[in-house]
Amino acid sequence: MKVARFYAPGDIRLEDAAEPEPGPGELKIRVRNCSTCGTDVKISRFGHHHIVPPRVMGHEIAGEVTGGDAPGWTAGDRVQVIAAIPCGRCAECRRGRMTVCAHQESMGYHYDGAFAEYMIVPAKVLAVDGVNRVPDGVSFAEASVAEPLACVLNGQELARVGEGDDVVVFGSGPVGCLHVRVARAQGAARVFLVDVNRDRLDHAAGIVKPDAAVWATEGTDVVEALRDLTGGRGADVAITAAASGAAQVQAMEAAAPGGRVSFFGGLPKDDPIISCDSNRVHYRELSLVGANGSSPAHNARALELIGSGRVPVQDLITHRLPLSGLPDALGLVARGEAIKVTIEP
Repeated sequence: MKVARFYAPGDIRLEDAAEPEPGPGELKIRVRNCSTCGTDVKISRFGHHHIVPPRVMGHEIAGEVTGGDAPGWTAGDRVQVIAAIPCGRCAECRRGRMTVCAHQESMGYHYDGAFAEYMIVPAKVLAVDGVNRVPDGVSFAEASVAEPLACVLNGQELARVGEGDDVVVFGSGPVGCLHVRVARAQGAARVFLVDVNRDRLDHAAGIVKPDAAVWATEGTDVVEALRDLTGGRGADVAITAAASGAAQVQAMEAAAPGGRVSFFGGLPKDDPIISCDSNRVHYRELSLVGANGSSPAHNARALELIGSGRVPVQDLITHRLPLSGLPDALGLVARGEAIKVTIEP
């Protein structure tokens, strides 16, 4: 089979490899789609402290069972696989906080991922209900988007997005687009989208149709624009779906009294410090929340939302490329020229 292996920053190789064989309690799947994200770009450029090369990358996984002895699964089953693997036993997992598991591992990091024709699903994934059946009528490509959608569900759950909220999303990449759609599905009254990249913002807005799109260009006071859109109140929920400290500061400034601010996108490890007006947080009773990945249950809910049509994702998949096109896919993501790029090995 063909695989794409990471060896070092700037060194991802398309190689021939023997098909893997499942061990006890494992599944073997034929990968049908593995979508790409900004994290893949970062790994390709800088590596990752959890990746010991060589490693097959790819963590947004959908495919078809071809072998293995895991109970309840048979050849031909259409499945989606979680990316982040909680241990299910630590103090956080026992308290229901699997997204911050102290011993979390990940597909494409600790285990070979899905930029390959075939892959093995470890037994520990099945032990935490990390394999989900793809609903009838949902394509493999759509199912692969369930992983980032699951992360969005976790973020909006923590930020308590709900009926009647005004929500602003900073960042119009694939995750920003999913935030817009999930906020609508949660009953938000209005959703606004902000980005510094005009082409990407226009493209995304044309698809997900926010109530307003704000181009954060030089000379535009983003916070003032958002206040104007909300009658001076600000947003009930402000979500930063971008690796931008400036966006995080703007999100706090744009939050309404009692608002919730979600730092969904992490910052570069060499520049993680921002300024925070703590009096604004104090006197306006703001809540600041983080969001880190998703749990197996979030992945299952994401598939249900896709299958029901409440959160459509098909039109977000703008590019489909073969495994040999992975370098092109990562380039499209890095340049912001696509919404969602999926690999079809």
